[in-house]
Amino acid sequence: MPRLIVAALLGALSLTACAQAPQPPAKQEAAAPAQPPAFKPGQGATPDERARSAVAQLNPRAQVDYVGAAPLPGFREVIAGGQLLYVSDDGRYLMQGAVIDLQQQEDVMQNSAALAQYRTKLIGTIPHGEKIVFAPPNAKYTVTVFTDIECGYCRKLHEEIAEINRQGIAVEYLAFPRMGLGSKDHKDMISVWCAPDRKRALTDAKAGKSIPSRDCKNPVTMEFDVGQRVGVSGTPAIFSAEGIQLGGYLPPAALRAKLDELAAKTAPPAAAGAAP
Repeated sequence: MPRLIVAALLGALSLTACAQAPQPPAKQEAAAPAQPPAFKPGQGATPDERARSAVAQLNPRAQVDYVGAAPLPGFREVIAGGQLLYVSDDGRYLMQGAVIDLQQQEDVMQNSAALAQYRTKLIGTIPHGEKIVFAPPNAKYTVTVFTDIECGYCRKLHEEIAEINRQGIAVEYLAFPRMGLGSKDHKDMISVWCAPDRKRALTDAKAGKSIPSRDCKNPVTMEFDVGQRVGVSGTPAIFSAEGIQLGGYLPPAALRAKLDELAAKTAPPAAAGAAP
């Protein structure tokens, strides 16, 4: 999945995640022109068309997965390359980052329902059997974690997996070899996913232990691709069941607090006259 090539569209990487290594462009892609053509806003008959046109002018290879009305008047909400953007209805202005609703005291971009649904749908394409799951009995919450075996923050999170489970949280790991496809990191993660006991192999690998080299039909490349498409730029990347990115590394109690807060926001209002 090609990413948008304008630096302003890449977003900031959390300080509690290990950065993804820069990925080389696909061999079949032509080099970008030295001087991009002049931007011409307003192309298209509708705001949706003008939003798509604006993104295409920035990067013709960028795949636009969604366009819809934004909470900010005069803007369209766009999902492209796993990134959430706001593009003005005339196609001239583009924003990415934080848009704070002062009345509601929330970041409307971070809480985008369209982006959450997009992520949930993509993550849902990965069969449960292809994940490495650490879960307590009767888990209250389930999170998806895109992980790497070399990243220090991933290792720290896994060192606390027992406490995370004690907090009532199930962790479903997906592979995200941040050094890229074909790297040693990628091959080692294939060895983990091909092990007879994936949970033990993952734990050993994150502890720095040597694991036997293996190869088999595996989901590592598919999971890496899904991670890129939902906008993962570093590991660990933790997503709630609703598709909300909760952060990079979080201590167990902080992760539980975030999940409780999210559940309180999404809980249906109590019926009138119901007991407290």
